[in-house]
Amino acid sequence: MNDLMIKEMMSSDKPRERLKIYGADNLTNRELLAIIINTGSRNESSLTLADNVLKNLKKISDLRDVTYQELTKINGIGEAKAIKILAVIELAVRMHSHSLEDDVFIHSPDDVSKLLMEKMRYFQQEHFVVLYLSTKYKVIHQETVFKGSLNTTVVHPREIFKEAVKRSAAAFICVHNHPSGDPTPSSEDIEVSKRLKMSSELIGIDFLDHIIIGNGKYVSLKEMDCF
Repeated sequence: MNDLMIKEMMSSDKPRERLKIYGADNLTNRELLAIIINTGSRNESSLTLADNVLKNLKKISDLRDVTYQELTKINGIGEAKAIKILAVIELAVRMHSHSLEDDVFIHSPDDVSKLLMEKMRYFQQEHFVVLYLSTKYKVIHQETVFKGSLNTTVVHPREIFKEAVKRSAAAFICVHNHPSGDPTPSSEDIEVSKRLKMSSELIGIDFLDHIIIGNGKYVSLKEMDCF
């Protein structure tokens, strides 16, 4: 074993030792990722592999959008390492948001934000999500209706109400994100809300709100009296 390989093996052990001594909050992003990766490849240490992953990102939060295909294209990141990284990312997201494995009740726009902000704030394209609620405003189902730019033609009330009837929902809330980070509603956002409100009054299933998620902030169209 040459001196370079010995040096690399020693380097790959350092993050784990540093975590035990100093705590995880004192480690760099590079060191934390190296611990998750755990072992290096034949020619590269886990720290070097962490560098290979991070150099493709503009900021650490971009890691949450990385895909399996993107990870396995990185030199030294095989199937097992890619799966482990993706699993840790998903756990981190769930730790900062409610899980529908637990009972979740919606009584305010802030409750919606707590449920979906960390899941939706970093999406690079718009996701239109519907929360279906019971008579006591418990979330009984969450459905992503579509992904892409919002306009009045892509949001079909019949699809939303079809799912509401199927789930025996008493009410629903629509949520979508603005990838720009600015949650200010557009004319299309307002028009969609008005159409859904009109339909809800005809069908008898309450349309409670349409909430737009930005980067760490949100807007309630109901509170803005947009519909």
